[in-house]
Amino acid sequence: MPQPSPGRRALDADPAVIGARVRSLREERGISLSALARLAGVGKATLSGLENGTRNPTLETLYAVTAQLGVPLTAVLAEPATTPTVHGAAVHATLLEVFTDADATYELYRMRVAPGAGQLSPAHQPGVTEHVTVFAGVLRAGPADAPSTAAAGGYLRFTSDVPHSYAAVGDEEVDASLLLRYPRR
Repeated sequence: MPQPSPGRRALDADPAVIGARVRSLREERGISLSALARLAGVGKATLSGLENGTRNPTLETLYAVTAQLGVPLTAVLAEPATTPTVHGAAVHATLLEVFTDADATYELYRMRVAPGAGQLSPAHQPGVTEHVTVFAGVLRAGPADAPSTAAAGGYLRFTSDVPHSYAAVGDEEVDASLLLRYPRR
């Protein structure tokens, strides 16, 4: 997976704050650093650097870690008063709202997908679904082994507890909304 270019942050959030939240959640669950790194499929040094705030994590790394911790991405990103923006290899997403009900936590993002590069995202925790409404461009997204395509005005829904991908089809940037639903355990 391509990493952000030098000077480009993967997240518009303080790496030290993110790291402290990851460490706190890991310790609350009684998981060792080594075990979480292995479960998330990231290097132990990468996870250690993330927790110490010395590494600016990519979106893909944070999704892999939060999936294993059983929490939504926003649990490690920001205080409620801030609006974090995350960047992946092709996806640029700005958090618009987080809301909860008795059954689930929801994250609503404004998402743009750049033409050219695709993005492979790691699996979320079991039962997470993604709902994408495309406003401009053509998007191919869904489980990595069976993505679907939607043009402007179209809608995609898929279970994202498996590796899944996003790619703009053609030369036009995709403008869309992304709603993630994290069921309560």
